[in-house]
Amino acid sequence: MTSLDLRRRAFGALLLLLSAGASIAEPAGKRFEPTAKVEDATLLLNGAGTRYRAIFKVYDMAMYTPRKVSTAQELLALPGPKRLDFVALRDVNSTDIGLAFVQGMRANATPEQTTRYLTATSRLIEIFSSRPKLLAGQDFGMQFVPGKGTTFFIQGEAQGAPVADAEFFNMVLNIWVGPSPADPLLKDALLGQ
Repeated sequence: MTSLDLRRRAFGALLLLLSAGASIAEPAGKRFEPTAKVEDATLLLNGAGTRYRAIFKVYDMAMYTPRKVSTAQELLALPGPKRLDFVALRDVNSTDIGLAFVQGMRANATPEQTTRYLTATSRLIEIFSSRPKLLAGQDFGMQFVPGKGTTFFIQGEAQGAPVADAEFFNMVLNIWVGPSPADPLLKDALLGQ
């Protein structure tokens, strides 16, 4: 069987799931709150969805912003704090998640940006590599606060001091909303489409 045949079968299975009522745009696990607090700011749930890899659910994800946006351009230009919340839907190797995030950032960034944020990117890998697995049901996240940077969380606990600036957090956002998103259907869900 060729790789094209395998992809066709996976796509067929995905269509079967969708026709049976499974929704990619609607998180299957944890329901996310309509607002989230980041320091003194109350952010709105901009969108939420489930990340699929082939036909397997990997995590539910929510994006919080100061006001609702519907395009990646609006999101990346939006000033103020932002937050991403995730819930693992299966046991996953933590290092694999960290590396997938880095690959997603590189796929949507210039070589200059990748070089400029090498230290912050290394910190992301360190955080996820510090534990062997994320178990189904565990949560993780990241938030950006202007003037402070990006803080990573696992199980609600900050993983060290904030890193980098708004440009770095936009690189992180581009993993899901950039020109080469991790999952195009999840991109639409996060942007409320």
